[in-house]
Amino acid sequence: MDYDVLIVGGGAAGFFAAIHIAETKPKLKIAILEKGKEVLTKVKISGGGRCNVTHAEFVPNELAKYYPRGEKELKGPFHTFCSGDTIAFFEKRGVALKIEEDGRMFPTSDSSQTIIDCFLHEVNRLGVSVLTGHAVKRIERQDTWLVETSKGEFSCKKLLIASGSSPKVWRMIKDLGHSLVTPVPSLFTFNINDQRIKSLPGLSTMGSVKILGTHLNSEGPVLITHWGLSGPAILKLSAWGARDLNALDYKFKIQINWLYNQGLEEALEELKLVKANNGKKLVVNIKPFEIPKRLWFSLLNASGITDQMRWAEVSKQQLTTLASQLTQSVYDVDGKSTFKEEFVTAGGVDLKEVDFKTYQSKIQKDLYFAGEVLNIDAITGGFNFQNAWTGAFIAAKAIAD
Repeated sequence: MDYDVLIVGGGAAGFFAAIHIAETKPKLKIAILEKGKEVLTKVKISGGGRCNVTHAEFVPNELAKYYPRGEKELKGPFHTFCSGDTIAFFEKRGVALKIEEDGRMFPTSDSSQTIIDCFLHEVNRLGVSVLTGHAVKRIERQDTWLVETSKGEFSCKKLLIASGSSPKVWRMIKDLGHSLVTPVPSLFTFNINDQRIKSLPGLSTMGSVKILGTHLNSEGPVLITHWGLSGPAILKLSAWGARDLNALDYKFKIQINWLYNQGLEEALEELKLVKANNGKKLVVNIKPFEIPKRLWFSLLNASGITDQMRWAEVSKQQLTTLASQLTQSVYDVDGKSTFKEEFVTAGGVDLKEVDFKTYQSKIQKDLYFAGEVLNIDAITGGFNFQNAWTGAFIAAKAIAD
């Protein structure tokens, strides 16, 4: 079966590229090869089923800062196709997006199905073949590209690989002469078994977090879960520290400042002042810091201060311990858990081997990459999708040229 363009992978990047190629050159014969029974499965579950399409950061160089791997390479591409262009693409096709408080952008329908329906409608309108149940078994370069799948053989002039982190496809890319950066998980939560947080699942508060023995630190909302810690501050650390934490086998110590930006000395001074002015009052009844009450009680307990103690009875040592618990709590992390279904890997095609003006391979002519197959990944918040849209758009323009 001969095609002008074959796209390996029926996900976000694959569909976005197919639509742009077909719009630019309607006469081209294009097919998407998807190994599964369904397409766009990751789009369906992303953002808790709402699909976090992009992020409301419209300055290309600022947007690039959200990518632990790919920041340098994405600056140029984001000047070509940025988050504003994503919004325009969807709105032109009748899909309105909204911005939430934290900058994440979703369809106003709050349903990922809206995005899926948009893509399916477009490929249908443009005559792109979507072939499901086609697991790619072999890719070979002759005069044209030969692609063998579980259901047949195909040839094409130009080949775009947008298959995400598929180990089988990665091996084929390696056979074509490319280097691949070994994948490790990114975007995960920390498993912690500690009495101080055991009874607090569901509690969220601002905190500053650092991983002891490394350069890694982060700040933002910290969410206590049944298995440990999650929330934006933790997920950011997991993304930026993906390789370091893998090397530590996910066993390390983290230090949390529950007072966010107040230091130990400052906290201690405030506690001494409270003690001096409230000697007869119960400690549990006076909370001098902006932290949740349940967390305050837990840290009092960890400092040896009971429910019945009055401020006058708190020793100097207990005050120091409490100040330390508030600003320098250390927790042992033992393992990780996947963040919802949004499993992201750090790894993929070595970025030095790709021309980011076209997303074409520097090693094989007429071979292009887009999306997570490249060694690019971001923190949570719509950035991984934006990388897919941008790469797919630029690759599509180059393919249709």
